[in-house]
Amino acid sequence: MVHQRSFLILLTVVSSLAGAGVVVVIGQNYTPHEPYCSTTGKYTTGSQYQVNLFKLMSELPSSAIANRGFQHGTAGVAPDSVFGLAMCYADLNWTACGNCLRAGAASVQQTCPFGREMKSFYDEACFLRYSDTPFASVADIDIAFYERSLDSFVADIKSFNATRWELMTRLTAEASVSSLLLANGSQGYRDSQGVDQVLYGFAQCTRDLNASECYRCLANFLADISVSLPNNTYGSAMGYSCYLGCSVGEEISLTIPPPAVAEPPPPSSTSSHSSGPAASLVVGVSVGCAVFVICVGISIWFLLRRRRQKDIAQELDVFDEEDALEDDFEKGTGPRRFRYRDLAIATRFFSDEEKLGEGGFGSVYHGYLKDMDLHVAIKRVSKTSKQGRKEYISEVRIISRLRHRNLVQLIGWCHGGGELLLVYEFMPNGSLDAKIHNTNKVLPWAHRHEIMLGIGSALLYLHQDWEQCVVHRDIKPSNVMLDLSFNAKLGDFGLARLVDHDRESHTTALAGTMGYMDPECMVTGSTSAISDVYSFGVVALEIACGRRPIVVLHQEIKEPTTMHLVQWVWDLYGCGRIVDAADARLNGDFDNQEMERVMITALWCAHPDRRLRPSIRQAVNVLRLEAPLPVLPAAMPVATFVPPGRGFPSDFVDLTGSSGGSGGTGTTRSSAVLNEASSLLR
Repeated sequence: MVHQRSFLILLTVVSSLAGAGVVVVIGQNYTPHEPYCSTTGKYTTGSQYQVNLFKLMSELPSSAIANRGFQHGTAGVAPDSVFGLAMCYADLNWTACGNCLRAGAASVQQTCPFGREMKSFYDEACFLRYSDTPFASVADIDIAFYERSLDSFVADIKSFNATRWELMTRLTAEASVSSLLLANGSQGYRDSQGVDQVLYGFAQCTRDLNASECYRCLANFLADISVSLPNNTYGSAMGYSCYLGCSVGEEISLTIPPPAVAEPPPPSSTSSHSSGPAASLVVGVSVGCAVFVICVGISIWFLLRRRRQKDIAQELDVFDEEDALEDDFEKGTGPRRFRYRDLAIATRFFSDEEKLGEGGFGSVYHGYLKDMDLHVAIKRVSKTSKQGRKEYISEVRIISRLRHRNLVQLIGWCHGGGELLLVYEFMPNGSLDAKIHNTNKVLPWAHRHEIMLGIGSALLYLHQDWEQCVVHRDIKPSNVMLDLSFNAKLGDFGLARLVDHDRESHTTALAGTMGYMDPECMVTGSTSAISDVYSFGVVALEIACGRRPIVVLHQEIKEPTTMHLVQWVWDLYGCGRIVDAADARLNGDFDNQEMERVMITALWCAHPDRRLRPSIRQAVNVLRLEAPLPVLPAAMPVATFVPPGRGFPSDFVDLTGSSGGSGGTGTTRSSAVLNEASSLLR
């Protein structure tokens, strides 16, 4: 084993020295441009890292050429793994790139002596990088250097920049969804002097990136050259994950060759003497082998296909109704399917400036769909979250079929480009959560009362008026959006479930947000429409009181204590002082009887015993003065129910974050759930 490793080291050192000679002959014109070399950590001569590095560099150039100008790979195992990447620039000479890659790979030790990481360009023909840590799939958005015309500038900067932005935005979108992550094109414009001009452009990403990362890199470069290269007739920006450029009047062609087409085998020459028993035997054996190989090949193909289908199904969490959904959408009966690039452009490539909020399973962005002249909210569901994918499926399957004035409308959806996106109508006034707890501006009581009625109307539709009962399972202020007139619209159906109208309850894993969850559901796992009624009661109290579900009580002698909002308001109700719970910031600017009616109805909805809660229709009727107030006990009752004897899913995601940006996310164990439930049931 020692002799074998010594031989490998000797072989790699010799090949390195030979490679240095090649650089002088072939690569004398391929000098590295400002290479980045790691300054911490070095490998030594004869080390396993050097062996792996030389092995990888000997393979990358030929692999990249065979793969149409790109390859990334790994050699060795930790802690001596080497990760490498090589790429040709698509707009430059293809033959030169092959020589460039071979010369660069052979001279990595001269470029970065014993460095464990290197990134280098070689005379604008290719670039190489390697590292001792993985870097694939994540875009490096830093620009390494610019190439520009130094003596040629456009006179009409305004028309030039407008055209450049439009062209390069389109090419950025096209490149990120193409198989080679590459695009080029042109666009004409008329400058201020009335002269017709043509602007050519191209965009390219390394093929280890997905569509989203490619977008992110190119969008960053585009924004940069708009400032750094304001009026150069030619300009490009090169980085280690993407590359783009444009030129006025000079066409930019791509030099990457098309995929190789396998040549047909030459015709076999047969002899007239090839007959008789021997020839028949040869033919028979050949045909038999061919049939056997074909059968084996077909079997392997079917096995691989089934495995691939299984992997895809697991990855997307089985979109088993996708075809039916798409048929409905095509018929115009539901939301439309958008192209990924259209939504990326609408959000300025999901820029932070367009972000409206951060949720438990993704972010929400403001977008403008130019062809529809429509402002929208686009939810970008996290690709790494299995629960996020479930939420995406639930939204598309359920809310796409619902139509009500108090529900957020789902306009469209997209699961292309490696992304899961949901497009909603845009709510200018944001979330109810942000308005209730805004310290600078108090939401008037009249708005609050109408918002409560709007939420109740939405739940009435979901629970009783639609063809099936929809249990939302996550009613909270951050999931209630407000339009321009402060009309309430319930959204975020990622946890919703469909239940038959005649089915009283449905046992499932815990889901929802601490503070708004039915305490019985937290213990037994049995959820139903009545669980939503409990959450509605808590939200109504939060609207009326201006306090979150957990109330902190400050006492003069004792340490501050916490109490659930329902318990706090019920205690005041027992003392005949329920209106004292009203939001102090309203300064009494409300109707006392209306406030009392809202709070008592809310307590009725949040009754610890679900058997004594109203239906949502009964609660709405009381709020609308169409039914008398219920009579509640002075003290908050103690519910009695038994936790299930069988195992029950004990983890759930606390979805306190939402499109309204109401908070963070976290995972709560069953002990915390039971603690809260017991505090509510005292």
